[in-house]
Amino acid sequence: MKNSRYNTQWIALMAMFVAIQLFLNMTGIGLIPLPVIKATTLHIPVIVGAVVLGPLAGGILGGVFGLCSIWNNTMTPSLLSFAFSPVIAAQEIGTAGAVKSLWIALGCRIMIGVVAGWLWIALKKFKINDLIALPVVGAAGALTNTALVMGSIYLLLRPEYAAAKQVAMDAVLGAVMLTVTTAGVAEAIGAVLLVTAICKAMLHVPYVRQCSGRRELNMEIR
Repeated sequence: MKNSRYNTQWIALMAMFVAIQLFLNMTGIGLIPLPVIKATTLHIPVIVGAVVLGPLAGGILGGVFGLCSIWNNTMTPSLLSFAFSPVIAAQEIGTAGAVKSLWIALGCRIMIGVVAGWLWIALKKFKINDLIALPVVGAAGALTNTALVMGSIYLLLRPEYAAAKQVAMDAVLGAVMLTVTTAGVAEAIGAVLLVTAICKAMLHVPYVRQCSGRRELNMEIR
């Protein structure tokens, strides 16, 4: 009976986080177009969900983020949409490009929730105060997104990136680092503030605290 109630709570909270992601995506707040790439707020529900519900939930929510990214970049292409849409990548680069794009758009986003969830568990095992642990997890989740996405673009799609931006191959690293230090840092700062505030509030709600506490207990037993 208790397991059934826990599972129901987990599903209900997951549905809420997915609904928030879809709302952010449909309103345009989730992926904000910039001249070259799209800044995001969709990583926030992923990180919060990973803290509250664990790495599995974080990975699933990261997958929803990735699917939103694929949809947006396919339907409203931008300069670098070939890196985030397997459909466009297949047309412009071929099958290998589509596989690379799928990893960047989907795989990298799944890793946000996995990293954030396990980091939160590790910090709580060491009894780190929430006011320290939550900002660390927020920053780590956001930087996981930026580092994996931009790092994968550099490693897997460097010629295509250079052609899209009309820069020399040896200038790609500088262009990638510029994105990391501008959009990436801004996203990390936003994640630190929002994840800390939202999680601190949510973990005081009995319904949420009960679900989170049960999940942490299960992790300790394993």
